[in-house]
Amino acid sequence: MARKRDTSGKSETGSKREASGKREMTGKQAAAEQAGFDRRWHLAETPAEVDMTELEFAVMRTFESFGRWQSECLAGCIDFAASGPENALLHVIRMNDRPKSVKELARLMNRDDIPNIQYSLRKLIAAGLVERSGTARTGVSYSVTPLGHEVTETFAEIRRALLIAAIESVPGFADRLADATRTLNLLTGIYEEVSRVAATHRRPRDGWAT
Repeated sequence: MARKRDTSGKSETGSKREASGKREMTGKQAAAEQAGFDRRWHLAETPAEVDMTELEFAVMRTFESFGRWQSECLAGCIDFAASGPENALLHVIRMNDRPKSVKELARLMNRDDIPNIQYSLRKLIAAGLVERSGTARTGVSYSVTPLGHEVTETFAEIRRALLIAAIESVPGFADRLADATRTLNLLTGIYEEVSRVAATHRRPRDGWAT
């Protein structure tokens, strides 16, 4: 027999979760609500969900700011329009000054969009920043050119003068960075695992199975 969808707008489980969330609301969240500042929405009904969505929004905003910073810093090194991910790819290719394959670049950056990486590589090669070596039989790898080396060195100098100086001016920020790195690495693993679970147990979109 087919299972019927709940058309009331909220499931029994969802109602219980919301009620539990209200009971478990932290003092900080309660104070925010009393001030007319409600962080709850459809992805954030319980305190745990509120905290997680706040973190996710912070990560998204940080990612966008990080991309803008990378683009602006690179623009100070060379007249070349590159996105944040393309700039990051250039530095990962330069990292440890050794050639890397597309597969290794994807692994280091936790990416699986190989066609996009290949497009970015062609763009960096056309700009004279990266060169390709090897063959399909022996293995293709990528490394920075002398120009790429010069540009990444200049980038590091600007980064040191602006970004690192700003970070070092905040007392205790180095310890907070270490904690943030551990937290983000842990979250990366959690997201990877739940992504696999979601992909494994995905249901048809055209209704409940009988």
